[in-house]
Amino acid sequence: MDFDVVVAGGGPVGLMLACELRLGGARVVVLERLTEVDSTIKGAAITTPGVEVLYRRGMLPALAEVERQAMERLRAFLRERNDEDGDGDGASGQGLRFVGHFAGIMLRADRVDRTAPGFGDAGPAAGIGFVAQQEVERLLGERAAELGVDVRRGVEMTGFDADDAGVTVRTNDGPVRAGWLVGCDGGRSTVRKLAGFDFPGTEPEITCHQAVVEMTGAEDLAIGWTATDTGVYAYGPMPGRVVTVEFGGPPADREAPVTAEDLQARLRHVSGVDVTITEVRTATRFTDHARQVTDYRKGRVLLAGDAAHVHSAFGSQGLSLGIGDAMNLGWKLAAVVAGRMPEGLLDTYTAERHPVGAWVLDWTRSQIAAMRPDPQSRALREIVSDLAETVAGTTYLIGRLAGSGVRYELPGGHPLTGRSAPDLELSDGSRLADHLHGGRAVLLDLADDPELRARAAGYAGRVDVVTAACPSRPELAAVLVRPDGFTAWATDAGTSGLAEALGEWFGVREGAVMVG
Repeated sequence: MDFDVVVAGGGPVGLMLACELRLGGARVVVLERLTEVDSTIKGAAITTPGVEVLYRRGMLPALAEVERQAMERLRAFLRERNDEDGDGDGASGQGLRFVGHFAGIMLRADRVDRTAPGFGDAGPAAGIGFVAQQEVERLLGERAAELGVDVRRGVEMTGFDADDAGVTVRTNDGPVRAGWLVGCDGGRSTVRKLAGFDFPGTEPEITCHQAVVEMTGAEDLAIGWTATDTGVYAYGPMPGRVVTVEFGGPPADREAPVTAEDLQARLRHVSGVDVTITEVRTATRFTDHARQVTDYRKGRVLLAGDAAHVHSAFGSQGLSLGIGDAMNLGWKLAAVVAGRMPEGLLDTYTAERHPVGAWVLDWTRSQIAAMRPDPQSRALREIVSDLAETVAGTTYLIGRLAGSGVRYELPGGHPLTGRSAPDLELSDGSRLADHLHGGRAVLLDLADDPELRARAAGYAGRVDVVTAACPSRPELAAVLVRPDGFTAWATDAGTSGLAEALGEWFGVREGAVMVG
């Protein structure tokens, strides 16, 4: 084999997966047809589950710096719109007071109950969000280089042949032989199409444009999201950034260039403001078709990110969803490649991530329902807007954006089992995320239990044991956290079930005698 794994696609998902595979010891190559990061405007934010992933790999300081620079640009934009302090409270309207939106209904920061269950579990990761997709891709590219990942830009996969032993990937630069192929090549995935994955879903009903433009007459555009009789539009949070949502069906030609004339006509139609667009810096169009493969694996071929599921961009869920796929798959595939675990471990990838993807598809579908301009949908929008004015309503919506509803169906009755582990503050001054940087599992011994440590003996290099108290959660005795940050086992007393959890996720302990 030339490599253990070929990753088709070098966007954030492909790079994240490649980094995880390298941490697990796999030989991996990333094939990316573009020669540099695509500068076309994409998502301007990342939700908490995606930030948690990067935090657990030591990337939070870099994300925080990117967000700081973005917030400075936002403040400058607000000041230009007669908000002297740039805090979002002046004449400019929607600004820094808001922490997200649902269907363009803005969600206020001061209406979130931070004492609700689950809030605070993400630790410092919960304070980051205003980071553009291109910046995430750039940071992951730097990390991949640090880890020695072989990233080949300008190399496009043209086909592949899979057999029982591996996959031969054909490219414009010659063939590559590997044990596994993972398609991270986006919503129009070549890997998905060639492998014949089933891809059911719902048809599109909108045409959406997003662009950064130079224009005159924008003084009468409301900042933030605005619903009108002809659709929905957004202006900001950066100068010249506009979004239009129209419900006349999908575009006739998805590949046609997005022109200044077309954008101007659509923005005037939806907003009712006679703007004049003089220059288009970057622009894209998309629809709301929502599809998901029925299984994320076919033999030695797997999918992650938009290759496995597509949906509209509303709510900024796509980037975090794809990064979560990569985090879930990476350590598992690396363990299989190294022979530490059987192939059956990969079945848990679909079992765990497919329900999360299905929920995101429904989350975006529900936003389309609340955006439609017909009377029934606008009545629904009024009700959702009223709910968003309440603490309970905003807390629920922000909680879902923060991943509070994600739980994998894992054995064990403890409330933490199957959930993203809370970022516990430990008595030695560290936090849980500090111990996950290396991509290994962590067993937190919070009660200084020799029996617990004895049961974990034999998993060196796979499970790191950390003995420290957790003053904020004194009821917890121990927590076993997988490399992806999800809780495999937890207890308030004793070690019952720990040996089974260690064996299920990390194989036979060193020195164990195999019987039969």
